[in-house]
Amino acid sequence: MKKGQRIKVEFLFVITLVLAIVLLDLSIVKTNNYNNTVHSDVIAGPQLFSPEEKTGNLTITAVARNSTWGKIIDLNNEGIEENNYQAYTYDFFINNNTGDEVKDFTFRLTFGNDVYLSSAWNGALEIHQFADGKNNIAYVPDMREFSVYNYPLDTILIDGDKFLPLKKGDWFTYYPSSTQNAMEVPIEPYEGTTPGIILYVANGENINTSSLIIEYTFHRHLQNEPMFWIAVALLALWIIVFLTALYTSIKLKKFKERHERDNEIINESIETFTGFIDAKDPYTNGHSKRVATYTRLIAQKMGYEGEELDRIYYIALLHDCGKIGVPDHILGKPGRLTDEEFEIIKSHTVRGGEILSSFKSLENAGEGALFHHERFDGKGYPEGRAGKDIPLIARMICVADSFDAMNTNRVYRKKLSKQQIIEELENGKGTQFDPEIADIMLKLISDGRIFMDN
Repeated sequence: MKKGQRIKVEFLFVITLVLAIVLLDLSIVKTNNYNNTVHSDVIAGPQLFSPEEKTGNLTITAVARNSTWGKIIDLNNEGIEENNYQAYTYDFFINNNTGDEVKDFTFRLTFGNDVYLSSAWNGALEIHQFADGKNNIAYVPDMREFSVYNYPLDTILIDGDKFLPLKKGDWFTYYPSSTQNAMEVPIEPYEGTTPGIILYVANGENINTSSLIIEYTFHRHLQNEPMFWIAVALLALWIIVFLTALYTSIKLKKFKERHERDNEIINESIETFTGFIDAKDPYTNGHSKRVATYTRLIAQKMGYEGEELDRIYYIALLHDCGKIGVPDHILGKPGRLTDEEFEIIKSHTVRGGEILSSFKSLENAGEGALFHHERFDGKGYPEGRAGKDIPLIARMICVADSFDAMNTNRVYRKKLSKQQIIEELENGKGTQFDPEIADIMLKLISDGRIFMDN
């Protein structure tokens, strides 16, 4: 993977983790805010007492059971002989229509007409009664155990039964019970509870003109927040990618170590082989390795890296392998070669290409050996190729090979000075050398990347 691609992947990797953490934090904050929000609904008369199905997060419906008994309430001693008040049991059906738990609720019922409160069950009542110009308030934990002596409320007794007279505008607030027996709160998702009261109202009347305010809070579990699962999915994806990357990294590290060992073996094997070639002529000893080193430097300047750079180095290292078939007396001849001897020397390029043609694991291994004596102007050998028709690796080796020949002592001459070599490279641009590659070599010399005596 190239450096730019690796940076993009690492950036995406970090962004995914950050996004997952942010979404997780937001889901926690959102859930906490939702759980701390008090919801309030106002339900009046017909809407409250209608048995029709209602919609909303939490709904409440007051339903009166059929009246079965009555009572004579004669506070003014008028001699009433027949029941003038009817008892009604009102059930308040409170339904949770959400996937969240209702943590708590209270409701305040304000009466639209005069009634007598007889009883209530499960929850507690906070009663607000206006009597004799005073607002009497009492918190009654359980109306079934109500005592007239314990609360500052106006109370009447009829036939041993206790009644709390509540006039129009009076109200009570209902607090649900959380005891094990009642367990009105919390209300589980899609469940409900039914607190109830017993009231006496005048014959022919009801409490349908009353109004109710209900307040409630939810307890949403974090796993019920959609954003939480998005965060979990991103974190799971991040972990999977991380573990995959870690596993891949370990495998790649082992592969790289094995690859480096293999490269060392290959490099040592090739250097040993080329050492045999260079040993045929003591004046060119080390030539193949130096040419390979210079070629690698040129390739680096041209942007090559990694395994491709290693491939170029090995091809350059083998560029003179065809000399294995050239007789020693010709290689080491100090004087001018005959035409026949020169043709034998020239044949090392073709012979090298043939030798390396079976080196399948090194791509294009024979190009360096076969074409490194071609000239940019087409006057080289063995095929007389010109310009970009000469393989790039061969054009690199040509410059590196010529430089090393000029920078070392040969049997037929002393090495050239630094200035002479620079002039030869300059003069050979476009004729012997690829101008671009010759310029790279000149830059390497000027930057001190290649050691030379002055």
